[in-house]
Amino acid sequence: MIGLKVNEASRDGVIQGLVSLIVMLIFCSLASGCGYYFRPAGSALNVDFESIAIPLFSSTSSYAGTEDEFTRIVRQEFISQSRVRIEDESAAQAVLRGRLYSITTEPLAYTVTQQTVHGFLSTDEVTESRILRVKLEVTVTDMATREIIWQDSNLTETAIFQVSSSDPLITQYNRRMALRSIAQELATRIFSRTMERF
Repeated sequence: MIGLKVNEASRDGVIQGLVSLIVMLIFCSLASGCGYYFRPAGSALNVDFESIAIPLFSSTSSYAGTEDEFTRIVRQEFISQSRVRIEDESAAQAVLRGRLYSITTEPLAYTVTQQTVHGFLSTDEVTESRILRVKLEVTVTDMATREIIWQDSNLTETAIFQVSSSDPLITQYNRRMALRSIAQELATRIFSRTMERF
C-alpha cells in the first residue's frame, strides 16, 4: 500500500492562496474598475445633477384640472425613480417644463341598430368606445448654462375608454382613467429621456 504524505507548509500555502483569491474576487466585484456598478435602490444611473424643478404644466385644453394631474404624475415619477430632489426654479439645477396643447377623442367602435318607424327604416349608431389622444411639449433646461438639455414638441400617447350610453358619469370616469394612464406612460418616457442624458 502506497501512502501519500502532504507537506503541512505546502497545504497551508494552498489554503492561503485560495483565501487571497476569494478576497480579490469579492473586492473586484465591488470595485467600479472591474465593470460593476451597484447603485442604491431608487437612484438613477449617471445623474450628475442633484435637483430639478417641474413647474405646473400649461394647457390649452378645455379639460379642467388636466395640467394638475399631469404635473403631479411626472413629479411622482422623478421622486419614486431617482434621488434627484424636486426644487423651486430658483434653487434647481435643471427645469422641466411641459405644455399640453392637444387633447382629442375620436369614436372607435359603434353599435348599429335598425328599426322601422311609421314605415320608414331608421338606423342608429351608438358609440361604444373612444380613443383619447394627448400631445405634449416638453423642454428640459440646464439652469447654469441656460442650454436646452432636450426638447420634444410632439410627445404623443393614446388610450381607449368605454362609453356608457346610459350613464354619462361612467363615461367621464372612464375618460379620466384614460387620461391618467396616458399621463403615467408619458411620465415614464419623460423620466427616461431626461436621465439618459446624464
